[in-house]
Amino acid sequence: MISSDFDPLSEEILKSRLSKARLIVIALFAVLLVQLWLIQIAWGPIFRRQSEGNRIQQRDITPFRGVIRDRNGDILAGNRPSYDIYVVPKEVGDRVELADKLSSLTYMDSDSANERLKWASKRSSYKPVCIKKDISRDELAVLEAHRFNLSGLLVEAKPVRYYLYGSLGSHLIGYLGEISEKELRSGKYPDNKAGDMIGKAGVESAWQHMLTGVPGTERLEVDAAGRIIRVLSRKAPESGQSLWLTIDRRLQSLADKALEEKKGAIVAMEPATGRILAMASSPSFDPNVFVEGVGQDTWSRILKSEGYPLQNRVVSGQYPPASVFKIVLALAGLDKGIISPEDEIFCSGSYHLGGHEFRCWKKGGHGAVNLHRAIVESCDVYFYNLGRKLGVDVIASYARRLGLGAQTGIGIGGEKQGLIPTRAWKLKRVGEVWHPGETMSVSIGQGYVSATPLQIVRMVSAVFNGGILYRPQIALHIENAAGEKTHVFQPVKEGEIGISKKAISVVRDAMIGVVNEPRGTGSKGISKEFVAAGKTGTAQVVRISRERSEGEGDQSELAPELRDHAWFAGIAPADDPKIAVAVIIENGGHGGRVAAPLAGELFSAYLGSK
Repeated sequence: MISSDFDPLSEEILKSRLSKARLIVIALFAVLLVQLWLIQIAWGPIFRRQSEGNRIQQRDITPFRGVIRDRNGDILAGNRPSYDIYVVPKEVGDRVELADKLSSLTYMDSDSANERLKWASKRSSYKPVCIKKDISRDELAVLEAHRFNLSGLLVEAKPVRYYLYGSLGSHLIGYLGEISEKELRSGKYPDNKAGDMIGKAGVESAWQHMLTGVPGTERLEVDAAGRIIRVLSRKAPESGQSLWLTIDRRLQSLADKALEEKKGAIVAMEPATGRILAMASSPSFDPNVFVEGVGQDTWSRILKSEGYPLQNRVVSGQYPPASVFKIVLALAGLDKGIISPEDEIFCSGSYHLGGHEFRCWKKGGHGAVNLHRAIVESCDVYFYNLGRKLGVDVIASYARRLGLGAQTGIGIGGEKQGLIPTRAWKLKRVGEVWHPGETMSVSIGQGYVSATPLQIVRMVSAVFNGGILYRPQIALHIENAAGEKTHVFQPVKEGEIGISKKAISVVRDAMIGVVNEPRGTGSKGISKEFVAAGKTGTAQVVRISRERSEGEGDQSELAPELRDHAWFAGIAPADDPKIAVAVIIENGGHGGRVAAPLAGELFSAYLGSK
């Protein structure tokens, strides 16, 4: 029998299996071809963009913030380089060893350095993470000398704000702070991002968008791990525009110095333009503290500091204007024809109304006084009598004509409007009718009435500049990077006080007497090389007794917080006004003894420089 391995059934099975295998292979190739088509043709642009995004990074370059100068070109706020230490965690070998090196080369202690390095390693592997801001020049020099032994460490420079004179004019200039989430969401800062420093107060805030500049950009090629390979392109940042202020640095310095160890405010203005020459508030602060941001603990400590150093008392301090307010009553009485300059009343030292006695500051009284003498010697009884004739509503209407009871529009934020009371105001606010005795208090600038130093200096300016209320101006002009003026700010007339020239002339003469006549309450401490004019005031904080104490009485035995506020508002020279000044010293005592001499210093310094 002949045997054979041929099996027709097995051959059919084999052919079937080969056919299926071919189909599977063909199907796999078809799937691969479809995938290749999708990746390269259909999805190609998407993947190319993603690849580009993974390979190319864009980094912002901080621009120089616009310089702030005084009217003479002196730089008040500029920029300086800040050198920050960064670490690339993945490139650090031994973290503890690097921390020890940092503690020996910088002012960081070993534990702090180790904690910062540990924190950085959790933030990123290959991207630089800042572990210390604003190192000193000495630290920079040492790190540069040892940079080859500091694997993973680098130092980068960026511009930060620098206030050349520290606290000088700090309330006017303002300060920077890190932009908050609320500010980012507000839509007011479309060009800013988290971490940016923006103006938070003063000029820095009011002119933020002009000062901030435009960030530059760098396109960087990085590897898969995020390390920089090369710079592909660079767009330089555009510096912010420079702002020239109306203030005079030397006069500002004198005003700041005059307030040392005191609480209060001084503001000086050009009467003929409304331009601010100096604006000082005390206590003050050094805005350099804020340039790199402050922690919550530091911020809370500043806010709770005695005297509220961040408060700009020039625009937000609301004080009883005391006898300075007598200017308002004098102008109202003359303009309404209720009194004449020659009319006299007899001051016995007190005034009686409705069974109540209202005392003059001078115990024995002034005797027979006309308006001129009443202003020069600040007789309260004269103004009690005048206030009763005018009534609180007429007093209020003239106070508003002179710019009181409303914001001045200076535009630096935080401005208060003070308070000029009326019968309707009290009924609405307190729910009570107005009493005649309250008019007596208002007549000498006490009671409900209050004003800011800025309002007072503007009022005095209007009395001596022809009756014009100017909007207080702090910006002189804007300058671009090429030094070209792009905008010049002109004085803005808010309106006229609408009071007769004759009435104004009478009050002016009396204010000259305040400073230059022997019995004038402001005759001490102001140079007689020029003819100045003004009005003193002593605002009661707590009524210790029924006597007033502007020219008599000793408050030295009182607790400091119970002493009266000292006021002076004046102008010089009276015949050709160049400078108006308002001074308020909290708990300073007598206006003529304390505030007037400080104004005199500013008069002499400014006029002596002309």
